[in-house]
Amino acid sequence: MHPREKLGKRAGAPRRTRAGARLTQVLPQVADAPHRDIRAESQTGQSETVADDGYRDLDRIYHALLAGQGFGISPISLASAWQDWALHLALSPGKRLELAAKGLEKVERFRGFLAACMADAASKPACITPLPQDRRFDHPGWQAPPFSALSQSFLLWQQWWHNATTGMPGVAAKHERLVEFYGRQFLDMVAPSNFPATNPAVIEKTVRDRGANLVAGFQNWLADFYRLAAQLPPEGIEDFRPGIELAATPGEVVFRNELMELIQYSPSTATVRSEPVLIVPAWIMKYYILDLSPGNSLIRYLVGEGFTVFCISWRNPGREQRDVGFDDYRRHGVMAAIDAVEAISGDGQMHAVGYCLGGTLLSVAAATMARDGDTRLKTLSLFAAQVDFDEPGELGLFIDESQVALIEDVMWKEGYLDQRRMAGAFQMLRSQDLVWSRMVSEYLMGEKPRMNDLMAWNADATRMPYRMHSEYLRQLFLDNDLSQGRFRVEGRPVHVEDIAVPVFAVGTQTDHVAPWRSVFKITHLFDTDVDFVLTNGGHNAGIVAEPGHPHRRYQLLRYRHGDPHPDPASWTSDVAAVEGSWWPAWATWLHGHSGENVAARVAGGSPLYPAICHAPGTYVLQK
Repeated sequence: MHPREKLGKRAGAPRRTRAGARLTQVLPQVADAPHRDIRAESQTGQSETVADDGYRDLDRIYHALLAGQGFGISPISLASAWQDWALHLALSPGKRLELAAKGLEKVERFRGFLAACMADAASKPACITPLPQDRRFDHPGWQAPPFSALSQSFLLWQQWWHNATTGMPGVAAKHERLVEFYGRQFLDMVAPSNFPATNPAVIEKTVRDRGANLVAGFQNWLADFYRLAAQLPPEGIEDFRPGIELAATPGEVVFRNELMELIQYSPSTATVRSEPVLIVPAWIMKYYILDLSPGNSLIRYLVGEGFTVFCISWRNPGREQRDVGFDDYRRHGVMAAIDAVEAISGDGQMHAVGYCLGGTLLSVAAATMARDGDTRLKTLSLFAAQVDFDEPGELGLFIDESQVALIEDVMWKEGYLDQRRMAGAFQMLRSQDLVWSRMVSEYLMGEKPRMNDLMAWNADATRMPYRMHSEYLRQLFLDNDLSQGRFRVEGRPVHVEDIAVPVFAVGTQTDHVAPWRSVFKITHLFDTDVDFVLTNGGHNAGIVAEPGHPHRRYQLLRYRHGDPHPDPASWTSDVAAVEGSWWPAWATWLHGHSGENVAARVAGGSPLYPAICHAPGTYVLQK
């Protein structure tokens, strides 16, 4: 067995090693232990074995089956929200009168619009316009009757329903958002753009192609149905293989334990900065989102900038990892990687980078290191990563006690949560773009998009262990313990305010997973200098924004510790946008916080950490 595959057998291990305990000893023990009730343990601090409780097991099995029929959404959570709204509406005669008045006003506006259309007026101004992000009615055919009447009536109905579901006195804020969200989902489903007889773009194409588009659309539907039933990956994904077309930056796996592989990338410059860069990706996705095709690989870009780059590749866990906890990811993931990077580089400090949940995990590790006097981090970079979950955006609609309990019962049955089970919830966040517009394009227009690297990566689903994901949902998402100083590591609380190293944070404008205003709170929570970038794009596309990418722009805030805390709204209105990718700005920031250049380090050249196998390693290939 390769020496790096044995965690803890490191002759001449560097000082301040905190991950010396053998993970290969820990994980079998927890795997063989009785299954623990995570909810009971998180609330009482004690592990309670309930595997023999047949009554509780029956509930779990039933809840897991229920989740499979309802896209993983808790019916209790949904019913509670609707009940809260309906009861308050019933007890609010003023609100009902207001809605009746608004309804009559919209009917009158629509009647005036129809009268103008019937009179064939030269100018028929719309009585309502879609929201800027709503592209469903862009086709010119929507401007002529009868399609103009369909679109206008739908938009008026949509606006009235928004009025009906918001501003109700007494309704809990979360219930109001949930009712408005699901009402919007229903309206998106019945929009006239979704049906061939009421969509002028579909009619025009059908006439022009003599129905060939509908034939092609039916074939696309059959192919998707077959692949879904057979649990096959999307068509075209075979042309995007990790290690060949994707994740192709040269490197070596230099460390492996039961939880992760550590990749050291081969240098492309004669000299490198003395401080290496360690990247901690999210465990909810494969790491190579940061090493896609050679032209848009952030890792390849960093290597080209003269940095020694390391990246964690998380294992895709199965049932045997069901009881691996959040702190296992910190100790045997982040801290084990930091120990290895320090030993390989021979430098006492490094730049640490965290993406998405990896950034949250890295923040916990950094706060723990600051508490314990560990000074190995030179800087901290956080991409679309939250440390305060008080305003998690629409994703937070799916997180409450009922929803978390349902997810826990699903994970109890399987030992993990498969990302495919969450796909429905993520698609609902952007149903216009990811569901209905896609169905119109592929099944009615007959236009199936070609697979690309980002789509292929997105289809490469991962899993999350039962215990870890439950702890993450409860302690961070549900209770927001980290930002409140209640999150405990090794029996003692950690405080993100203790992080004193310079921070570079990135938020993306249309992020539905980590809303940028939530990420922006880093400037208030960390007692240090923070350079904050707001870039256009979403959670993934905004980060994978290589130089030369068209239509990319960003705004940069340089907050210095001690200055008045900035307000996100006023800052974005006052600071001009910079055209282009934010990557060069980050690279300049890293160089400015780095020491002198040293001779390039050969990947796998350390006698303590020789190469195990070529990048991208083995864990990234696990299905």
